[in-house]
Amino acid sequence: MMQTRALGAAGLRVSVLGLGCWPLGGGPGWGEQDERDSIATIHAALDHGVTLFDTAEAYNDGRSEEIVGQALRGRRDGAIIATKVSPSSAEDGASLRAHCEASLRRLQTDTIDLYQMHWPVGDGAVERAFGVLRALQAEGKVRAIGVSNHGVEQLRGVLATGTAIASNQLCYNLLSRAVEMEILPLCRQQGIGVITYMALMQGLLAGRYAAADEVPPFRARTRHFGSQRPGVRHGEAGAEAETFAALGRVRRMAGELGLPMGHLATAWVAAQPGVSCVLVGARTAAQVTENLAAADIVLSPESIGQLDEATEALRLALGPNADYWQSGEQRRTR
Repeated sequence: MMQTRALGAAGLRVSVLGLGCWPLGGGPGWGEQDERDSIATIHAALDHGVTLFDTAEAYNDGRSEEIVGQALRGRRDGAIIATKVSPSSAEDGASLRAHCEASLRRLQTDTIDLYQMHWPVGDGAVERAFGVLRALQAEGKVRAIGVSNHGVEQLRGVLATGTAIASNQLCYNLLSRAVEMEILPLCRQQGIGVITYMALMQGLLAGRYAAADEVPPFRARTRHFGSQRPGVRHGEAGAEAETFAALGRVRRMAGELGLPMGHLATAWVAAQPGVSCVLVGARTAAQVTENLAAADIVLSPESIGQLDEATEALRLALGPNADYWQSGEQRRTR
């Protein structure tokens, strides 16, 4: 039976592992995806006790939302739909409302269970945007309001509007630990649930790549990789040596514990204080069955400490910036 946890103080309970639905729409970075496989993937997740399905209007130009809506026809009562609105869609109240209505249509539902601001809006638009979100919530079109990729400064700005925030969705994994420094403690203090994405760091923590040059360009755009790589938006030297040294240590630990590397990495995130739900990816029903096996793993405090130590040098090298795609004045999470 899949464990469930409270999502902050929103009155929602979610499965400890949720399904990240971006790949299910196919498109750039993901390649072709058969719609039948996508629907079977969502059905398999439901069958295994997954309740949270996370998507966004920006994923595949709305195609991911459409797939989720199609797959949940007849099974809507067993699912919590989480989608995200882009900050560019929240420039004025009419625009934000229209984008919410468009997501509702694609998702084939009357209510979005968790409506998240995908990235922080500009300082001058925070009060207006979250006022509209509260209005949508009062109308029953949104059940709970969340944010995504919000740092301490930005989260405090949102809370100052008087909006009850259910969750903050963050990139968090053994290779990406910046949120531990300030963001996670603030979320715990404020009773805000944390949904994590990229638990396997797009395949790195599943052991798919032995060296940096093996990683496809779409997956090598983060600050772990040097700025000379195609599609990179940061100007940093990267931390490729530290990243692959950490991966080697995690791989050895997985072998010693007799666990698949990806299961070990997922279980580590799920064990972190304040984490409500860990999003995992899958593109077929078989991958769902494989990935969700991590929900049954309970790591000892000693193993968690060893994994922390194995990735500490990388954590220090990447520093406190929780935006893994942009740096300096261009970073979006503050």
